[in-house]
Amino acid sequence: MRRFRYVLCDVFTDTALAGNQLAVFTDARDLTSEDMQALAKELNLSETVFVLPAQLEGADVRIRIFTPARELPFAGHPTLGTAFVLGGPLQKIVINLETLAGIVPVELEREGAALRFGWMDQPLPAWEPFARADELFAALGVSGSGLPVESYDLGPGHVYVELGSPAQVAALRPDLPALAAITDLGVNTFARDGSGWKTRMFAPSDGIAEDPATGSAAGPLAVHLARHGRIAWGDEIEISQGAEIGRPSTLFAQAFGEGHRVDRLRVGGQAVILARGELQLP
Repeated sequence: MRRFRYVLCDVFTDTALAGNQLAVFTDARDLTSEDMQALAKELNLSETVFVLPAQLEGADVRIRIFTPARELPFAGHPTLGTAFVLGGPLQKIVINLETLAGIVPVELEREGAALRFGWMDQPLPAWEPFARADELFAALGVSGSGLPVESYDLGPGHVYVELGSPAQVAALRPDLPALAAITDLGVNTFARDGSGWKTRMFAPSDGIAEDPATGSAAGPLAVHLARHGRIAWGDEIEISQGAEIGRPSTLFAQAFGEGHRVDRLRVGGQAVILARGELQLP
């Protein structure tokens, strides 16, 4: 019988049973890719992480990230959550996590021995207009978008639709099968909410009806807002997500650049370690 230890945590929150759930298998050397995908499907969280020895120079560890349906080259809350899980044992200020999208550094802030906050430097995205915007509006049940509808790719891909108010974002009841037929990208809706931004993200093609906190979408959102003049380059934005599914989350993002050029992208937040366990396989 093979035994594998894992840690369960909630990411982009400082409160247990909120944020986005994550399981991290801290030593996956005896797991095959098929095992990893099957375990991600078994746990049925939005993502599950498997930690392996690093292969690239400069990386501390290598991570593989799986949704219940497929492997992702990069994702935000799994990267930040894994840094919180490994931050104690590794006792590092910056943990360099090797992903399929390259090495992602995560800088951890501490209060005494406790981890308080983490900032990850995300891969820089490419973007383009989204060709099926009218179909997307119909599936979401909205009349249009305040900003151009564009898709961003930084490993996972996301498309963005701006609505007029937080109430409109909260009231969405999208046609999920229609969304899955239109695109395999994460579909992000957002609106200004006071000094911050409210978002919801739907990814039915990945087996995720709605995601409570999407780190890989937070960075491109900051880029999208800066490119189109909603914020200035370098502004730190606060994003609220997940309330509609009972998992309130808070994310922070900063995009640095000029015009339509991105130089650096950071996403930050907190995490809570909830449980530790052992899983047995034949």
